[in-house]
Amino acid sequence: MPKFYMTPEGYRKVVEEWTDLKDVQRPEMQHQVQVAAAEGDRSENAAYTFGKMRLREIDRRLRYLDRLIAGAVVVEKVADDGSVRFGATIRVRRSSDGREFEYTIVGKSEADINDNKLSNESPLAKAFIGKKAGEAVVLATPRGPQEMTLLEVSYR
Repeated sequence: MPKFYMTPEGYRKVVEEWTDLKDVQRPEMQHQVQVAAAEGDRSENAAYTFGKMRLREIDRRLRYLDRLIAGAVVVEKVADDGSVRFGATIRVRRSSDGREFEYTIVGKSEADINDNKLSNESPLAKAFIGKKAGEAVVLATPRGPQEMTLLEVSYR
């Protein structure tokens, strides 16, 4: 069974989604399908067809979440020795233009670049794991090598 590293917040969100799908959305959709099926001819019944399709999507998502929960390794606390580890929030500066970015390193299932959450498996996170403030790394990017300097490491 593969392991899925998660923050406590990420694990809580996965369990909440699973509970909502299992206890609220699926029973509601089953009821809608039953009502649509009772209307008669199913071959031209859009509500029935849509309901069955939505049930398959819910079941697929539930199976995925089941695997995540079964393989979850919740990382509650990391020794804060000043270096970058899972759960760290890092502030980095790109040398080419001086722009600064802040990211939190989380598990793959929690990653959301729009929320500045990087997967621990991403090239950027891997490059900074184990580094301390002041250290620089060179990343291979589609635009060529980019040097980035670690400015700050914190655990929230």
